[in-house]
Amino acid sequence: MTPEDLDYKPFDADNHYYEAIDAFTRHVPAEMQPRVVQWVEMNGRKYNLVGGKLSNAVVNPTWDPVAMPGALHEYFKGNPEGRSPADMLKEREPLPDYYMGSEARLKVVEEQGLSGVWLFPTLGVLYEQLIQRDVEACTVMMQAFNQWILDDWGYNYENRIFGAPYLCLGDPQAAAAEVDKVVGLGARVLVMRPAPVMTETGQLSPFNSYFDPVWERINEAGVTLVIHAGASGYSSMGYTPDRKFSAGGIGKNAGYFGPSLASFAIERAAQDWLIQSVFEKIYDRFPRVRVASIENGSDFLDPMFRKFDQTVKKSFGWFNDHPIDTFKEKVWMNPFWEDDVNEVAALMGPDHVIFGSDWPHIEGLPTPLDYLVELKEFDAADQKKILLDNVISLNTPLPA
Repeated sequence: MTPEDLDYKPFDADNHYYEAIDAFTRHVPAEMQPRVVQWVEMNGRKYNLVGGKLSNAVVNPTWDPVAMPGALHEYFKGNPEGRSPADMLKEREPLPDYYMGSEARLKVVEEQGLSGVWLFPTLGVLYEQLIQRDVEACTVMMQAFNQWILDDWGYNYENRIFGAPYLCLGDPQAAAAEVDKVVGLGARVLVMRPAPVMTETGQLSPFNSYFDPVWERINEAGVTLVIHAGASGYSSMGYTPDRKFSAGGIGKNAGYFGPSLASFAIERAAQDWLIQSVFEKIYDRFPRVRVASIENGSDFLDPMFRKFDQTVKKSFGWFNDHPIDTFKEKVWMNPFWEDDVNEVAALMGPDHVIFGSDWPHIEGLPTPLDYLVELKEFDAADQKKILLDNVISLNTPLPA
C-alpha cells in the first residue's frame, strides 16, 4: 500500500517540534529562571540547567545541526545489518525552519500527504522530572512553556497543526486554571507525562481526589488527554547504573552501553499510569475523559488484560464494569511502529488504535507514511480508522 492508494489524507497523531532557544525562558520571570531553566556553556557547547541541575537529556539542545528524521529506524527495526548507531547518526543537517514554526511546518504536512498532526514536545516532556520537588517552579514552567507553544505553533493552526499544551499537576488549582485557559484558546488535545505527581506534601497518584479540579475541567472540556513518553522517573532499580534519558541504550556519543531494565521495559511508565487510571475509577468519576497513549508502546496489553481478568475475581465488586471493557472504551493506543499493530487491533479493536510516526525524531520513521506497510493486512475500512477516523474523533471535543 502506498499513499497513492488512499483516497484520503491520514492524520499523524505523533509529530514533534524542536524547542526554540528561549522556549523555557521567554515567558518565565527573570527571578524565577534559576529555579526553572537557564542556559550555560561548557567546553564550547550550550546546555540547559533545569532547576540548577545540568540536563543531559540531549547533548545538543540548540538542535543545530540536527540528526535526520528516522536516523535510527533500522536500529529499532532490529538492526538487521548490525550497524553501529554512531554511523547511523553521522548525517546532520542545518536546523530547518519547519522544525521551529507552524507556517513552514504546514507546507511539510501538505507535502507528506497528511491532513493534520498532533504536535508534542521534545524537551518539554523531560524537564518536569528534574524540578518536580519545586512545585511552584513546575507550575511556572508549565504556564510559560504553554505560552511559548501558543506563540510559535498555536494550539490550532489552520485546523491542521494542533500543538498540545503541557500539564503538570503539582498545584491542582493552577493546573485546572491552565486547562480552562488553553481550551479557551483553542486547544484540542492536552499532554502530560505518565508519572506520579509530586505535590507540596509528597507524591500522589494523578488519580487521587486531590487532583479532581483538573479532571473536572478536562471532563467538562471534552478534549483528549495524551500521555506521552518522557522522563517519568523510572530506573533500573539499582541492577545497572542509570544512564541519562536515551534511545534504547545509546549513549551520548552514540556508543552502545548495553541493555538495562529502564530501556528494556520502557513501556512500564505508561502501563502503570493506565492500570492505575482504571483501578482508581477515573473514568467512572469523569465519564467524558478520553486518554490516548502516544509513543509508549503496546506490548504490555495482552498480559495486562489477563491480569485485569484475574483482578476482577479478587476485587469483591470494586469495579462497576469489567476493567478490560473500561480500558477498551476510554483508552486509544498508538503502538510503536515496530510493534505488531495486528495484535494491538485484535486486543483493542481497530477503532481504538491510532497512527503516529514520531517524526522527525531519530527513533521514528523517515517519513510519516512509511507506516502504511504495517497496515497491509487490514481491510480498507479499518485502515482508514487507524490512519484518520479515530484521531479525528479524538481531536473533536465532545459536545457539551
